[in-house]
Amino acid sequence: MNTNPGIIGTKLGSTQFFEDNGNVMRVTAIHAGSCVVVGKRSVEKDGYSALCLGLGERREKKVAKAQKTIFEAAGVKAPQVIREIRLSETELEHYSVGQELSVADIFKEGQFVDVVGTSKGRGFSGVMKRHGFSGAATDTHGTHEYRRHGGSIGMNMTPGRTFKNQRMPGQYGNTRVTLLNLRIAKILADENVVMVEGAVPGPRNGLVTVRGAVKKKQAFGHPQPAQSAQAEAAGSEGDSDASAAEQA
Repeated sequence: MNTNPGIIGTKLGSTQFFEDNGNVMRVTAIHAGSCVVVGKRSVEKDGYSALCLGLGERREKKVAKAQKTIFEAAGVKAPQVIREIRLSETELEHYSVGQELSVADIFKEGQFVDVVGTSKGRGFSGVMKRHGFSGAATDTHGTHEYRRHGGSIGMNMTPGRTFKNQRMPGQYGNTRVTLLNLRIAKILADENVVMVEGAVPGPRNGLVTVRGAVKKKQAFGHPQPAQSAQAEAAGSEGDSDASAAEQA
């Protein structure tokens, strides 16, 4: 199970740019703006440790009263999308509810990540599109209306049945897809955009989850702790007292 830190965002699309040595880099841009921590799960209370991330903002009209009470108690606005990311208990201590996450705080260029998304739905598809069959490829001996068929699926008297899991037409796409070990090519910290090398599942504006690669040993950063107004006021008072003592 992947317990590395990550973020949720939306897929902007594919593009390319040139490196300093002249090589072209084909990347997919992912926008992770307004990714906020809306809750935490602990082992003592919930039986597992995880981080609840919210993306976007939902209209108040569409928020249920029970959910509105939970978000108000946490001091955050109702997000459009909520996702849980499993983290270890020690890693969970670096996050606080209401904290806004940035791509540059967690990842850096050159690291490897796993991207999870929902592939494009293609409806009921035939065997050539769904499984890559080559087709009949024959126009002789009276063959017609058979070019894109899957061929025979039957058996002889033994075993006298059709085996399970035959590759046949059916629903194609609209499934959860995870791509492993995609390298981060560039991070635009000001725009909160991360560019990963290669393709990412899903359409434009589709929801994706970017996490540290589970099959790579690498260190990840932590978001800066959000300092409350009371703590800032206490710190300013302490500095003023210290300066007054030095002057005295």
